[in-house]
Amino acid sequence: MKRVLLITFFLFALPVTNLLADTQCNGEYGEGPNKFSLATGSPGELNLLKALAEAFSAKNKAVLCWVKAGSGESLKLLKDKRVDMIMVHAPDAEKKAVQEGWAVNRILIGSNEFYIVGPPEDPAKIAEATSANDVFSRIEKGGSTFFSRGDNSGTHQKEMSVWANVQIKPEGNWYVVTKDFMKATLKKANDAKGYFMVDSSTWVAENKNLPNLKILFRGDKYLVNTYHTLSQPVSATPGARIASEFIEFVASKQGQDIIRNYGKDKFGEALYSDADYAKKYDD
Repeated sequence: MKRVLLITFFLFALPVTNLLADTQCNGEYGEGPNKFSLATGSPGELNLLKALAEAFSAKNKAVLCWVKAGSGESLKLLKDKRVDMIMVHAPDAEKKAVQEGWAVNRILIGSNEFYIVGPPEDPAKIAEATSANDVFSRIEKGGSTFFSRGDNSGTHQKEMSVWANVQIKPEGNWYVVTKDFMKATLKKANDAKGYFMVDSSTWVAENKNLPNLKILFRGDKYLVNTYHTLSQPVSATPGARIASEFIEFVASKQGQDIIRNYGKDKFGEALYSDADYAKKYDD
């Protein structure tokens, strides 16, 4: 009987192990015997994740494997059990994941916001706009070049929701889909002197390298991103337990202090707001 149970255990355990083994790390942070994987976009690209992971590892002896992915891809990786947890900004999809039972630990950890950037000449006159809806209407009406990630990331989902709000289906030569990450698309917009909706964290970190772009619109509450964590249910993956402990750390005072101060020493302002600030905009 014990032999049958052992065989059954391995039959169920191997697919999960193999799936995780196939997932490539874009960075590994911390030291110790415990290992877990986390998929996210800009918090990893901008090294906030590294700062959090190293502080966590100092007490918990854990290695974080960062998988670079936008919110849409991160959710898919979690659903397919290819990562132990994610940090995303796609509220509707997050809630659905929890309702369907393949994700837990939806915890608010912070926020940033979207800016609409473009050439200083501002051919669509979006600096005069009164809302995000007005911005997008002006861009489409003038046929001004607009860049879209087109990758189902949280950024892309938010962009498409604004187009839906103004009942416009973006298409034509003026609408350029990159299928690329935030920084890469931002660079393309700079090179072509086009418009783009970029998150404030990336802009603060990169704007000095973008001479052809400036912030032309900001401040619409609809463009605030709230970031949440999601993780695997207990025992669903080998790293689910330590991932849950990492989420507790990020939500703690120490973790929140790291988030609210991250970037100030290098850029003069923080790249993200903490969970207390984000509560004002959370769904």
